[in-house]
Amino acid sequence: MSPIPSPLSFENYAAVFDPNLGFGRALLNSTIVAGTTTILALVIGTTTAYALARLQFRFKQLLLTAIIATAMFPTVTLAVPLLKLFTMIGWINTYEGLILPTLSFALPLAVWNLTSFFQQMPRDLENAAMIDGCTRGRAFRLVILPIAAPGVLTTAILTFFGAWNEFLVAVTFANRPDMQTATAATSKFTGATQFDTPFGTQMAAGVIVTIPLIGLVLFFQRRIVAGLAAGAEK
Repeated sequence: MSPIPSPLSFENYAAVFDPNLGFGRALLNSTIVAGTTTILALVIGTTTAYALARLQFRFKQLLLTAIIATAMFPTVTLAVPLLKLFTMIGWINTYEGLILPTLSFALPLAVWNLTSFFQQMPRDLENAAMIDGCTRGRAFRLVILPIAAPGVLTTAILTFFGAWNEFLVAVTFANRPDMQTATAATSKFTGATQFDTPFGTQMAAGVIVTIPLIGLVLFFQRRIVAGLAAGAEK
């Protein structure tokens, strides 16, 4: 029996983009939320991780443990308190209400991954740059970041994946169709009647949601390998 249906039909894929379902808007919302979360996690996480990897201060190991511990809380345990808080300050059905909870789980993992990566880099790189007249900040920007690009890209991909696939935050803090992300919109597809579940449309939407993730992996895979090779050459 052939795994490919005959005749081949793309009817379910066309149904996904029915204007009444608002799936196109949901994809845009997912892109905004996941993209913003990834950018913020990298900007904050890179500088924080570098400070934790290079600077010496009291309770540094305790701070690292506390950072990773914050990522261990299940999302469901924070959903109700955050829902009450966001209702009070008017953040329901806003990008802020979708991005900040997602960032609170993505940032600790980004800091932890990047800290481990920076700790493996030799300190002679900064020392050589500072002997040539660079400040520590300039040495970080001009020397460390270019060489650390593979680790930063890997962290960015993992962060984007987590933010893109986030479901509980999306269904809890956005109930308007125009603010739902793709994962939440897919779960709310309805059939012709209340007893009809459009499995074909939902599966087609699942494939469409997965395509950007596969594209990112294929696109950045070569760049990560090239960055590692370039760093070894230098």
